[in-house]
Amino acid sequence: MKTILIPTDFSPNADHAAFYALELGKKMKASLKLCNAVMIPAAASMSAQVAWPLMDLGTLSADANRELKKLAEKLKKHIQESGASEEEYPPMEVSAEVGTVPEVISMLAEKEKINLVVMGTSGVGGLNRFFLGSTSRDLIDEASMPVLLIPPGTDFKPLKRIAFATDFSAGDIALIHALSYLARAFNAEILLVHVSPDDFDPEIDQKKVDAFLNEVTCKLNYHKVYFRHVKEMGVDEGLNWLTDHVAIDMLAMVHRRHSFIKRLFDGSHTQKMAVHVKLPLLVFPPEFHTVL
Repeated sequence: MKTILIPTDFSPNADHAAFYALELGKKMKASLKLCNAVMIPAAASMSAQVAWPLMDLGTLSADANRELKKLAEKLKKHIQESGASEEEYPPMEVSAEVGTVPEVISMLAEKEKINLVVMGTSGVGGLNRFFLGSTSRDLIDEASMPVLLIPPGTDFKPLKRIAFATDFSAGDIALIHALSYLARAFNAEILLVHVSPDDFDPEIDQKKVDAFLNEVTCKLNYHKVYFRHVKEMGVDEGLNWLTDHVAIDMLAMVHRRHSFIKRLFDGSHTQKMAVHVKLPLLVFPPEFHTVL
């Protein structure tokens, strides 16, 4: 069975993401694993002469496990109140581990078959604040599996159209194939989107577009795939236009060294742009070949 990992810090936004993951797990027929990273206070690591008491560390872990179980109970209560039988919803486990969030997620990913990480963004401004955080940035940089970011206030609704931003890289074919398994669970459309500036050459570049789409058609066993070319715009402006004017329920992107995601981390203009992205954002590592 597939497994969705849900890191939480027990904040309202993290709880919101957990409820989203619950519904997603139901449709994907995946189990859920709620986890919390137990952080040793920074003051204890400032001095090599001071060792963090094992008893206190054990207390922190026990407290985290207790909170994780409370969250699991809230999710189960939601199941009961929805009128659905528990058999229809995914099984749940909890795990509190010592380490940073990226360390804990990496450890659990190696230990278990994690297909997807679902987590909430934090604070006012949604993705803008999320990407400014070093912990979140490290997680995206180091993740070996897709990470689905849920902005505050984003309620779950069945996916009808998922947009995938592509630059026609060869590796995108495998990622679109992986994405098709998520789309298939909802019978959703996959909208391949390419944003190009005003230097697009219709004769030369159109051949590249046609070759890529032909390869997608040949290798992807899913018929609800469409293409949209957003011309004469920069990537940031084009994706802003897309989310404002096209009905999509999720935006999927690849985190590459010089990608839009990378610029969200570093560029002031794109940090402001991120405030407007209110959709769930699925971030793929560039080398990912497992189905969702």
